[in-house]
Amino acid sequence: MKDMRPAGRMWHLYKMGGITPAITSMFDVQSAQQMAFIRSIMKEQRKNSLYDIPLDTVELVVFDLETTGFSPYNGDEIISFGAVAVQGDTIKEEETFYRLVNPKRAIPDNITELTGITNDMAAKAPDLINGLHDFLEFVQQKVLVAHGTGHDKHFLNSALWKTSKINLSHRMLDTMMLGKWLNPRLKSYDLDTMLDAYGIDVTVRHHALEDARMTARLWSRFMREIRNRDIHTLGDLYAHLSHHQ
Repeated sequence: MKDMRPAGRMWHLYKMGGITPAITSMFDVQSAQQMAFIRSIMKEQRKNSLYDIPLDTVELVVFDLETTGFSPYNGDEIISFGAVAVQGDTIKEEETFYRLVNPKRAIPDNITELTGITNDMAAKAPDLINGLHDFLEFVQQKVLVAHGTGHDKHFLNSALWKTSKINLSHRMLDTMMLGKWLNPRLKSYDLDTMLDAYGIDVTVRHHALEDARMTARLWSRFMREIRNRDIHTLGDLYAHLSHHQ
């Protein structure tokens, strides 16, 4: 029988997952479980080869983050996750995810004005590890899509390292990069410009779920153009994009 007294449980967790979950378990068993789940998702994702998947059937999650600023390595934090599931060019409107996160720091006034998220709202929200766990539970092994992935990827990697000492291993696609490839003559490729160019109605900007929904509609429009270029698999798409960076 395993020794589940605190010292025994810590030794068992150390043998199973290393020092990080073992130390975390001393303070919060739930956090240790969430960390183990996050690490397992990243480990499984590294095993997957997605290149041969037809674009018509590929499962994706289009997502957006709202944050306290622009630099996760200088103290800025995630304050909300928003995501919607997509298969091929079909948006699964009923499969969405939205979660506020407590950043454990003050939200600047300009960010509150931009996002509508107040310090009082954030103070009642779950901690980062809870929000990240729930987001990854929604994502599972699907390909991630965002508009301007650099910002979101930096914040996800910072959050993953802070909570679980691991890096993001999911494949990502950037609708900004796709827009530059498909429409090389546009003067700008920010989300508002792209939505206007494709006649997509703007609902609520700088709300993580609404931005994710609008980006998903943009992805759906892009898919029709991509098919017309005789690109049929995820690997084909990555190969073409690699020549247009």
